[in-house]
Amino acid sequence: MKKPLSLLLVSIVALTMLAGCGSDDKKEETKSDTGKESTEAAAGTGTEAGSTDGAGDISGKVVFLTNRTDMIGKQYVDYKKRFEEKYPNVKLEFEAVQDYEKTAKIRIATGEYPDVLLIGPGIPNSDFPKYFAPLDDIEFTSDISFKDLKAYEGKMYGVSSGGSTVGVVYNKKAFEKAGITEVPKTLDEFYADAQKLKDAGITPLASNFRDKWPLDAWIYDVPTMIGGVSDHQNKRADSDTPYTMDGVYGQSWSILRTLNEKGFLEKDINSTNWENSKKDVAQGKFGMYLLGNWVINQVIENGAASEDIGFFPFPTDNSGTLKAPLNPDWFYGVNKDGNVAAAKAFVKWMIEESGFDDFAGLIPTLKDKQSSLAQLAEFNGYNPQYIEAGPPSDVATSIQNTAQIDQGKVVQEFVLAPDPQSVLDKYNKLWEKAKKSVVK
Repeated sequence: MKKPLSLLLVSIVALTMLAGCGSDDKKEETKSDTGKESTEAAAGTGTEAGSTDGAGDISGKVVFLTNRTDMIGKQYVDYKKRFEEKYPNVKLEFEAVQDYEKTAKIRIATGEYPDVLLIGPGIPNSDFPKYFAPLDDIEFTSDISFKDLKAYEGKMYGVSSGGSTVGVVYNKKAFEKAGITEVPKTLDEFYADAQKLKDAGITPLASNFRDKWPLDAWIYDVPTMIGGVSDHQNKRADSDTPYTMDGVYGQSWSILRTLNEKGFLEKDINSTNWENSKKDVAQGKFGMYLLGNWVINQVIENGAASEDIGFFPFPTDNSGTLKAPLNPDWFYGVNKDGNVAAAKAFVKWMIEESGFDDFAGLIPTLKDKQSSLAQLAEFNGYNPQYIEAGPPSDVATSIQNTAQIDQGKVVQEFVLAPDPQSVLDKYNKLWEKAKKSVVK
């Protein structure tokens, strides 16, 4: 996940997005053709892309490259059946891969990518016309969120699979066992509650430190909450030293470092396991996650009762003012050389009919659709100030790509280093050098 996709501005490794971001569950991989052969089937249909009129005119094979390996042989079987019932001349296939962001970038670079795939944060918006078909002609039943985030020169190249916020997903029974009667509203209260959980024999927070991608929340979302704006990743392009101890990144990563130093994370953070952590949170062995709402259903699927899992905004300071990011999850993109008409029909179907947003615990992309997730209602009951994600900066993306900075790795080094300032100095030098070659 996320994932999810968390978050979704300027990263070589996955987030965001957030994020999730859906998640990047890792269980199995299925293989299929890239979808090149379906191009001919899409040509000459005479059907407007994305239209559901004349379903018989939409034909050929459609392959969707997905990060949700956990849905192979399960939910995707149902999706395939339902979609092909609506479009009987289409053969739908799913290809699930691990390490999605890296795999997708390689596939795109070589031209061997299928009809529909997930667009993460690592591709500059200016490159979209090289690879993807515009999606503005898809006629959704209502207005959609985040339609400007994957756009270039007035054309939309990506449709968000759903939205998410990031906060603390917690096990209510674990809190009860630790004697915690209300959720923390300040950072000091959060630390105090973490100590209560630890004293009760419960690991306070599952960080999934080794897996790295769950650390995206500390790269994108916590800095957004600390600074009150979502464009901090873009603003790096204006500085030779974007990573400072008193800036949003240093403050964010220092919180995670403190949690580790106080023994509030996994006993051995270098051997964490994402799949196991969901079971541990479900069973109350771990008290909390700092992740997006997309993980809630996954915890429930791993044995927790829905009423035992809660969600509250993460307090990043002691002001008592709660903030929360509002982020898109992965975006659906359509290969411009693939089966475009059928691929757009699939994107429309995923947004409007599949039920994926409810299954994944996402905020629906359709603005007039309400989430069925009870935990989001709890979260909103704390009245957080939402901070919506904006478009990424191609300059910042280019600098990061040139510098080859893996921000997840930066966080790992910062948390474990004897001298965290030396880590910031190291990556600021790489950034400054890359910036000089990009900004001329």
